[in-house]
Amino acid sequence: MPPEQPSTADQLHRPGPLRWLWYALGGGLPARHRSWVLHDTTTSTWAYRHVARAAVQMSIPIALVLLLVPGPFWIRGMTALGGVLLGLIFSTAYMTETTENRVRKAGYPAGTAQAVREETQLDRQAAETVKRRAAAERRAARYRERQGR
Repeated sequence: MPPEQPSTADQLHRPGPLRWLWYALGGGLPARHRSWVLHDTTTSTWAYRHVARAAVQMSIPIALVLLLVPGPFWIRGMTALGGVLLGLIFSTAYMTETTENRVRKAGYPAGTAQAVREETQLDRQAAETVKRRAAAERRAARYRERQGR
């Protein structure tokens, strides 16, 4: 069974700032944001969006470390930096699984986000192939013209 695609009737309803914050922290969104969640996890900038959500998730513990842990600020800062780096490593390691979980929470079957990204990539590659072939034809025509053929 192919993954469920959003219909043209589905409109992207971007969540407000508080709902987006809840979404970034791992919460689910109401059904009207369903198509936006799929867009968010499959657009060409999906990886950057994932890193931004991870940064939001890490901001609370990092702020607590910087503000509440006793000791010199440089030690707290280095601890926070280490936590951010380690958090980003883990976040990027499980990026596809995390986005699939978000899409599943929105009501799509598991694997939908990856299937949409793969389909988009195939479409992009086909368009690039057409452009390359057209450019090669133009170069060949110029070459034949210069050769007098």
